[in-house]
Amino acid sequence: MVAAGSGELREGLTTVTQGTVLVGISGFCLIIFTFFARVLIVRSPTADWNAYSLGLTLASILGAVGTLGLPNAVARSLPHAASYAERRTIVRTSIAATVASAFVLGVALWLAAPAMAKALGIPDLKVGLEFFSIIIGTGLVSGLIASIFRGYSDVIPNALYMQALSPGLLLVFLVAAFELPSIGLSYTAALAAYALANSITLGLLVVYTLRRLPRHLPPGPQAVETRGDLLRFTAPLFISGVMLTLAGTGDTLVLGVYHSSEVGVYTASLTLARLVGIGIGSASYIFLPVATGFLRRRNPQAVQLIYGTITKWLLVFSLPLFLLFAVLPQLSLGFVYGSGYATIILPLELTVAGAFAATILGPAMVTQIAYGRVRLVAINSVIAGVVDVGIGLALVPSQGYVGAAVAWGISNFLLAALSLAELAILDGVHPFRKHFGVPLVAASIPLGLLLFAARARIPDLALPPVALVLAGAFVLAVLVTKSIDDGDRLLLESIESMIGRSVPFVRRLARLTGNR
Repeated sequence: MVAAGSGELREGLTTVTQGTVLVGISGFCLIIFTFFARVLIVRSPTADWNAYSLGLTLASILGAVGTLGLPNAVARSLPHAASYAERRTIVRTSIAATVASAFVLGVALWLAAPAMAKALGIPDLKVGLEFFSIIIGTGLVSGLIASIFRGYSDVIPNALYMQALSPGLLLVFLVAAFELPSIGLSYTAALAAYALANSITLGLLVVYTLRRLPRHLPPGPQAVETRGDLLRFTAPLFISGVMLTLAGTGDTLVLGVYHSSEVGVYTASLTLARLVGIGIGSASYIFLPVATGFLRRRNPQAVQLIYGTITKWLLVFSLPLFLLFAVLPQLSLGFVYGSGYATIILPLELTVAGAFAATILGPAMVTQIAYGRVRLVAINSVIAGVVDVGIGLALVPSQGYVGAAVAWGISNFLLAALSLAELAILDGVHPFRKHFGVPLVAASIPLGLLLFAARARIPDLALPPVALVLAGAFVLAVLVTKSIDDGDRLLLESIESMIGRSVPFVRRLARLTGNR
């Protein structure tokens, strides 16, 4: 039975669907642009790829510290606030804190760069960290602006500016440097291109904010007492942000200490594994403010229904990628990176297993934030970070990038599993209903066996159409097993509303398979 307020539910599903599509498309743009940018840097004889990768990893950890936990806190607090005055306080306080944090962290990293490069024994890291001090500062402010609009269910700043425009500008600048003999794609030129792309993006986001924010938040007084509530809510998310970044990059840092020459190769596998979670990541971005809105209106049934629906249908994206990378890792690596990477398959198999296991659990952590359970989020993040670094320290010295892959995979899954277990016990939210589990098993096992049997006869260039066939097979499995529920019907209505026309083919196919 549909939860109360089917019109409200349909509107929520439409918002989540539109946001997921936009963030997902821009996420693929980010990956594609970043991939080609990395290819240019790797192929440049004067660019140190290992130093660049390690510097990027260090910068991501420091950037997580610099956010102060504000992005998720702001995205949840704005739709949860009861008045314009409270929202003004949230916006102004977060902007002031982020600008101050960006400045202090940028200066500190610039001053510490020589000592950090010397301690790690990588001389090129010095100039890298100096540029990353600029990159971190601009990125922090841009991320905060995107989070403010996220609180209003506006994904344009994140999707268009941060995930599409910024990496696109980086690629353009790298190509220009590569093609101009007077400049050349040196290590310094690559870093300068990154810093310039970030700076231009921030400038455009400031213009966007000045033009669009007054439509959501007219001028007026503040509610000063809200500042304390925001800071108390932010503190656990600050811990969570730092530890989540550590859980995602700690293994790479440990690998850089013990086997720095393997960082580039390992990063290549990790990039593919993260593709598996791009759908859930995109949905999580918009699901947080939407779920918060439903909970503020005391409609938790809507949160459960939308949670299960989006987790189920995002398997259309994650399941094909998981099967290709897990069953055909050599072909996948060769197709994306070339034959030089095709023999190093175990890190990809391990990381993609952890990524897919986390993906099928759904956007559990952001749902906990929507419920206000930020202390549990912080505890789970600490556990995941400690596990990642602990396993890395235990395995990486002897196993190299294989040990790093084990650490990342286990940590990634553990975080999602803890979050979902708590969410299911405390709030009854989880995706594991019959209409989710049956098609997942019915599609994944036969398709995996079929791919394994045919792996020797599949050429590299056939991988994209094979992925589409696998996605279609999952949809067919849903229909054949009659795994259609109210959420699926509302989702179809939302998609029809979004595109402005009906989708009769899907409805006819459902009727042919006995679904109504």
